[in-house]
Amino acid sequence: MKIGVFTCWCGENIARNVDCEKVSAEVAKIPGVYCSLNYKYMCSEPGQQLILNKIKEFGLTAVVVASCSPHMHLKTFRKAVETAGVNPYLVEMANIREHCSWVHSDKEVATAKAVELIRMSVEKVKFNHPLQPIEVPVTKRALVIGGGVAGIQAALDIAAAGHEVILVEKEPSVGGKMAGLSETFPTLDCSQCILTPRMVEVNQHPKIKLMTYSEVVAVDGYIGNFKATIRKKARYVDISKCTGCGNCWNSCPQKKIPNSFDYNLGNRTAIYVPFPQAVPARPVIDAEHCMKLKNGKCGICEKKCAAGAVKYDDKDEMVTEDIGAIVVATGYQLYNIGRSQENLNLAGYGEYGYGKYKDVIDALQFERLVSASGPTGGEPKRPSDGKIPEKIVFIKCVGSRDNAKGVSFCSKICCMYTAKHTMLYKHKVHHGEAHVFYMDIRSGGKKYDEFVRRAIEQDGAIYHRGRVSKITEEDGKLIVRGVDTLSQKPVTIAADMVVLACAMMPTSGAESLAQMLGVGYDEYGYMTESHPKLRPVETNSAGIFLAGACQGPKDIPEAVAQASAAAGKVMIMLSQPVLTREPEIAVVNERDCAACYACVRTCPYQAIDKSEIKDRNGNVTKHTARVNPGLCMGCGTCVAVCPSKCIDLEGFTEEQIYAEVESLA
Repeated sequence: MKIGVFTCWCGENIARNVDCEKVSAEVAKIPGVYCSLNYKYMCSEPGQQLILNKIKEFGLTAVVVASCSPHMHLKTFRKAVETAGVNPYLVEMANIREHCSWVHSDKEVATAKAVELIRMSVEKVKFNHPLQPIEVPVTKRALVIGGGVAGIQAALDIAAAGHEVILVEKEPSVGGKMAGLSETFPTLDCSQCILTPRMVEVNQHPKIKLMTYSEVVAVDGYIGNFKATIRKKARYVDISKCTGCGNCWNSCPQKKIPNSFDYNLGNRTAIYVPFPQAVPARPVIDAEHCMKLKNGKCGICEKKCAAGAVKYDDKDEMVTEDIGAIVVATGYQLYNIGRSQENLNLAGYGEYGYGKYKDVIDALQFERLVSASGPTGGEPKRPSDGKIPEKIVFIKCVGSRDNAKGVSFCSKICCMYTAKHTMLYKHKVHHGEAHVFYMDIRSGGKKYDEFVRRAIEQDGAIYHRGRVSKITEEDGKLIVRGVDTLSQKPVTIAADMVVLACAMMPTSGAESLAQMLGVGYDEYGYMTESHPKLRPVETNSAGIFLAGACQGPKDIPEAVAQASAAAGKVMIMLSQPVLTREPEIAVVNERDCAACYACVRTCPYQAIDKSEIKDRNGNVTKHTARVNPGLCMGCGTCVAVCPSKCIDLEGFTEEQIYAEVESLA
């Protein structure tokens, strides 16, 4: 094997602490190295051309590039050498930037270490063998989980490219959290005016199959060949017959059921449409509160339905769909203020009186109070007595940036929507006072800082830089005690209402869904992207993409942009006749396999199956484990647990690893 070694300076990133000239000279002495050069920017076009020229000049059959992390440029160099006729899997990278230059200050020591790192890669590449990409058939249909603004955008983009989409939403209507907002920052345009046309479009698009009041309960298979099991919950209304006339819900005697869409600030009937602009605009019966379903004593809605759409014998239905790619857009929920969340062991903010005092509400509840479709018709009335509040206190960072009681991260949108809330309040109650307690103002976005300045300078919001220690109730007023750290003075405000800007958290059930899909998630339940900069919408489970607040706190423009990015990735996948995957996967030596199936039990991607070897007469001669190349992600877990050592990882075989280790002896 003729090996060429190419050492990169990476500008000064490597050359500052590593003598690249000396490295090239030392590496040239390693047996098997026919060419050793260094260049300032090896990943640049001239640098890649240098490699190609030397492959032709020396007839190189393998290449080692000593530069930065292979996560950055391994694909770059593989593509380059492939154009010169060298199999791309005969390329190795020695990371002398992150593993050497960046962690050492002694140039002599760093240079010596760089030589040893390259020596290891040279010995490894001697045992590499040509590999071919794996071809996987693809089902040209996408599944989008979540019908909020991100899910809607992703579904519309994929469908616009001519691909079929199944959009699954657990609520009776699409729209998500955005459907409950009054206005949006920084333009203060009506949330429903923006969203409703998209909701209607997603319902009417011929390429989109909309499944509301449904949940994904199982996902099997692998990239291009998923099989999703979806539970369509019983609506007790045949939406194919229903005309949406409203006779049923207007006649229902059960009228005092807390409305979850209004965050329990208003009431609804047992048969209901979640909100006026709901899509589909068809009702669902709440089986928990329907008297007919509970004890068989009502049935008024059935009598009033001229279309005969009410069906009390409706049952949940399981549907299985073949899918090529999946977009997860499950959105968010607010931090649980009053008590700890079991999965996070958070302390909560009992001292703020949320759940104890009716006029202490969260930000989404305030949105419903100022929304024209809300329980008060858009008037910000107090939940306790229906009076217009003369003074409101808004408290930011409730749960955010608080390691003691909440979460460490910034929820990103609270500064902006709190400024918006002060404006909406002042536009409706001109003489009212809006006080804001804040830690910092973070308004990073186009026209965002100007929006916050407008809330303060034009609309008169009064900002206090400091935290609130406690809220009590005295004589119908909420006594808010805090401090202004700028003036170094305590602040006490007798407010009529308090609005808490709570941390954004992943929606309930996000962790279970992530586990079902084989997608990683962090300590808070947010799903983890493959790479925060280079692959922000992809996951480590091939064929599964992220959009919106399931991946982290986001505002509407950011969620929509990420949804379109995820849709773009799906379109790339579905536009191909077959999918090609990296061949660096696990391989079972079936002759030696003891069929203990330890690998089957431990594979995090369910990529290994129990299998059989049969003779020409169809008789089973041996039981064995077998890797599904479409599912395997090359993590190596199976290699570690195999007691008979009959599993190897292509590109990282024991022979290759031992060669690296022995090169240091």
